[in-house]
Amino acid sequence: MTFPYLTTVVLLPAGAALLVALVPRSRPKVIQGLGMVASVAVGSLAVALAVHFRVGEPGFQMVSRHTWIRSFGISWNLGVDGISLFLVLLCGILFPVTLAGARVRRDPKAFVAWMLLLETACLGSFLSLDLLFFFLFFELSLVPTYFIIGGWGFSRRGYAAIKFFLYTFLGSAFLLIGLLAVVFIHQRHSGSLTFDLTALSSQQYSSVVGIVLLLAFTAAFAVKAPIFPLHTWSPDAYTKAPAGGSVILAAVMAKLGTYGIVRFDFQLFPKAAVTLAPVLLTLAVIGIIYGAVVAAAQKDLKRLVAYSSLAHLGFIVLGTFAFTNQGISGGVLQMLNHGLYTAALFLLVGMIYERRRTWQIPDLHGLQRPAPIMAGVFTLVMMASIGLPGLNGFVGEFLILIGTFVTHRWWAVVGTAGVILAAVYLLWAYQQIFHGRPRGDNALFREMTWKEGAVMAPLVMAIVFIGVYPRPLLDRITPSVNALVHHIDVGSGKHYPVVATQSSRPAGTTSALGGAR
Repeated sequence: MTFPYLTTVVLLPAGAALLVALVPRSRPKVIQGLGMVASVAVGSLAVALAVHFRVGEPGFQMVSRHTWIRSFGISWNLGVDGISLFLVLLCGILFPVTLAGARVRRDPKAFVAWMLLLETACLGSFLSLDLLFFFLFFELSLVPTYFIIGGWGFSRRGYAAIKFFLYTFLGSAFLLIGLLAVVFIHQRHSGSLTFDLTALSSQQYSSVVGIVLLLAFTAAFAVKAPIFPLHTWSPDAYTKAPAGGSVILAAVMAKLGTYGIVRFDFQLFPKAAVTLAPVLLTLAVIGIIYGAVVAAAQKDLKRLVAYSSLAHLGFIVLGTFAFTNQGISGGVLQMLNHGLYTAALFLLVGMIYERRRTWQIPDLHGLQRPAPIMAGVFTLVMMASIGLPGLNGFVGEFLILIGTFVTHRWWAVVGTAGVILAAVYLLWAYQQIFHGRPRGDNALFREMTWKEGAVMAPLVMAIVFIGVYPRPLLDRITPSVNALVHHIDVGSGKHYPVVATQSSRPAGTTSALGGAR
């Protein structure tokens, strides 16, 4: 009997949350220790998944399936492929990093329990192949996030938490309607009631029905990501959440939206997705430019990072709706990359706030002199966000722009402007904060501690490793993307060209950058 990797990965954090609930509040070290042990264990299992993942196989691996309610066709059905693998790994990295870096002075018991429950919700969403269980995990993520923002956030945190909840809950209502419609339409045509993604993806829809259902699903995913213009909850939520909450919101939960588009929109409604691609591509490039321009206007550092995140999410949407192997592979890889450098930026912003109690850029000046190590780490992470070659951000954006240029040239050209704008506002912010002579409280600014360095180390190492040697990741991503693109080609009746890199080689033997076939 094989070890139930995926079930353990999903349920372990929830089980640890129950244990945390049993520990008295007077034992904060025990509570934090339980949270760290559970999250590190999940991270170790995620690494094991990546190591044991069979390269070259496009289908789902390590599938765990158990019938729950047979009469309704509902099953506990988990599986991992190249599209979801590194999102699971992202959770495995960021949740222990967040718990280790969190400075929770009020009620750490509740904070740790909510974070662990949120980890289960995110992992369940990335691994579920049963639409009902996906929806349940997708919805479950709202509850702990609401309490984390509202309980440990900053001024006006209640407003930000309610705004987040209402936006995402309304989007989820459309998802539920669309999900049930898909299930019942399939039952009417096949005679069997099922929530299984693979079975439902064989259903064909008329043009109008397919577009309506796609819009229902995409409404929920666009809010969660967020995608312009359904993003207006995110700047407040990202800014008012505690540092750990901002990390998970922007780096992990946003991927529930982009992953949902790739996994469910493209799998269930390929023809409708191709039909509406120009609309989504337009929204993507608007989001890229809008996010960059608004970020450039910010005087609040945390808000600047929030709008920067919005702009970079636009690149992910741009690549995925190009419907080329390079574009989707780049988009999937960029989900991981964005999570790593955005998490690092929010953690660094949190460290600065701990020392100066402000995010106002004009109040921060000359910090490089008292804190050269922090300045160096900030420089590296900032350059990854800009897309400097040799760091992870470059690899994903390079593939996205190549893949998009082949099929939607002008969208790619406009999107490229976002890279330039990112360099402008991030370099300006760095110059204002770290250059010059420190005065007043800035002269007393404390250097990064060894504990903070240990928290940042996994993110920095991952950023550099992926930038220098992305091949192991692309070798695992590419076969699943190839299968998805073939499904889109067949379902839509269109064939998208492949960039003539080394993509003619067999799946699983990709080159470092050009192997996404």
